[in-house]
Amino acid sequence: MISRRGVLVGGSALLAGLAACSEPSSRSAGGTQEIRYGDDDSQVADLYLPPGSEKVPAVVVIHGGFWMSGYGKELATPLAEDLAKSGVAGYAIEYRRVGNGGGWPMTFDDVAAAIDALADQPRVAVDQVVAVGHSAGGHLAVWAAGRTGRVVLKGAVSQAGVLDLVNAYDAQVGGDAVVQLMGATPTEDQKRYASASPYEQLPLKVPVALVHGTRDGQVPLDQSQRYLAAAKKAGGAVALTELPGVGHFELIDPKHDAWAACRKETLRLLQR
Repeated sequence: MISRRGVLVGGSALLAGLAACSEPSSRSAGGTQEIRYGDDDSQVADLYLPPGSEKVPAVVVIHGGFWMSGYGKELATPLAEDLAKSGVAGYAIEYRRVGNGGGWPMTFDDVAAAIDALADQPRVAVDQVVAVGHSAGGHLAVWAAGRTGRVVLKGAVSQAGVLDLVNAYDAQVGGDAVVQLMGATPTEDQKRYASASPYEQLPLKVPVALVHGTRDGQVPLDQSQRYLAAAKKAGGAVALTELPGVGHFELIDPKHDAWAACRKETLRLLQR
């Protein structure tokens, strides 16, 4: 089983490449807004708007990295920019992570607050908002799709998401990442896991699209397959796209066909 350190090292080359896609020169163009939803340095998000003045749907883009401070929203930025080219607002959010004040419940509180901050954005059609998230971000995206607030998501796309926290803990997905996030084992606090794990919250009232590569070495395909089976059994609206030969990080490469598949599912949910 891959360790958390292995995830950081394995994704370092991609991280550097994606960070290069979000230099200030591109972000300073019109249509980009920084939104602060709290006082902490990590309570910030970037909203990328398409040209025009009309209201547009929005996509909350939630980065992964096993909820750890080693990864940040620079992984979400290229995807948010790409979505803005499709005529919707791309909203790359940051949140407190393990190692910089995050974990249960702070990480979850931040994701909820960042999404609700869209209610104050005049160009965002708040009844047309979905979330897309990668890895740990996929977990947070689907979790957020089950909550109520000022902005209620109409769907979520999980890109190789960690959707069953109890199973992920048992299988040591990401090493000890799950217990680091939750601050307890499933045995020690069952209610906490029931509140935080999408698998335990079925069925959702909104549709969920799952996208997962068959050669993912970080988050097993079984995470999506288990969620699919349980969601269908519970009567939820769910679909799984398995990408043959695709690994973990291709899903967040804006030039890769794997991201194109994720974008397609995201826009499909907005059109429902």
